[in-house]
Amino acid sequence: MKEQLRSIFAPVLAYFEKGEPAASYRPSHRKVLLALGLLFLPLCAVSTYLAFTSGQLASLIPAVIFGLVSLVSLVVATLGNDTAVARIWGLK
Repeated sequence: MKEQLRSIFAPVLAYFEKGEPAASYRPSHRKVLLALGLLFLPLCAVSTYLAFTSGQLASLIPAVIFGLVSLVSLVVATLGNDTAVARIWGLK
């Protein structure tokens, strides 16, 4: 199952997994990234709800941004290797 999900999200993972292995990676970085992704999920849901209640198409922009940040964070935290997690934080 994990390999199927990795193949689906291969473009996202390939961007973050390229490069040399991370020397300063710690397991807490993955946990914080997972928490960040989970925190952006309610922001996406609330933004989507408010966008539909306002009736303005432009108000969907924050919902899309929060959703993408949440999706990328959750994918890299759950499916990515240590290099991907370190690269998303900008560690070398």
